[in-house]
Amino acid sequence: MATVAELKAVLKDTLEKKGVLGHLKARIRAEVFKALDDEREPRPPLSHENLLINELIREYLEFNKYKYTSSVLVAESGQPVVPLDRQFLIHELNLFEEPKGNTV
Repeated sequence: MATVAELKAVLKDTLEKKGVLGHLKARIRAEVFKALDDEREPRPPLSHENLLINELIREYLEFNKYKYTSSVLVAESGQPVVPLDRQFLIHELNLFEEPKGNTV
């Protein structure tokens, strides 16, 4: 019969391999940031420029599969939960999109 320590080790390994443990840790961090956020001290309004910059950072994070870091960015910055449309970003930043590979 397996010991409690062995069961804990197997459970931790399984959760790490499935990516669940990282997700849980990031979720806990995000909730801690929310709890520590002083609501009495309001954030400065999100300017148009900062909205675009944050969206570019979020796109980078999500492209590289940093989902949890992205969720903390959204929670702390006041960025809309729903990402801005890519075509809107391209237009606002006066960029062009290459036809192959969706690179900008």
